[in-house]
Amino acid sequence: MSAVVKPALPRFRPMTEEDLDAVMDIEESAYPHPWTFTIFSDCLVARYCCWIVEQDGKTNGYGIMTVGAGECHLLNLCIKPELQGRGLGRMLLEHMLDVARDHHAEVVFLEVRPSNAAARRLYADNGFNEVGLRRNYYPASKGREDALIMARSLV
Repeated sequence: MSAVVKPALPRFRPMTEEDLDAVMDIEESAYPHPWTFTIFSDCLVARYCCWIVEQDGKTNGYGIMTVGAGECHLLNLCIKPELQGRGLGRMLLEHMLDVARDHHAEVVFLEVRPSNAAARRLYADNGFNEVGLRRNYYPASKGREDALIMARSLV
């Protein structure tokens, strides 16, 4: 009989300055136009809701959002590319929505690239609806790409 070793359950914790190198490694591996180290550092200084998801002692993803005046804006949600599609992003999204509720947010907004079908599906499966469009919002390999604005109620 052989033992099957199950991975540890994900753990969520607030992001710290010490996490930024690992966060940058994930960000740069996941996006062709990544955020900079300074952007992440500024999010921490501004006291945004910045969270890490860990598993087996490894940083596997992060989420960043602002919360105020009854609403929140999910700014960045990312899982290591090699771990995507396994439900970790869904768990992190649910955690971020719980944090938003704890801060008394009633609605959450986000932007997503129309070309990011996996993220759009994740958000739609979690109750987000398209509510608008920001033209030429994201940098792209050939110019700019629009952003779909999505929202969902938390009440």
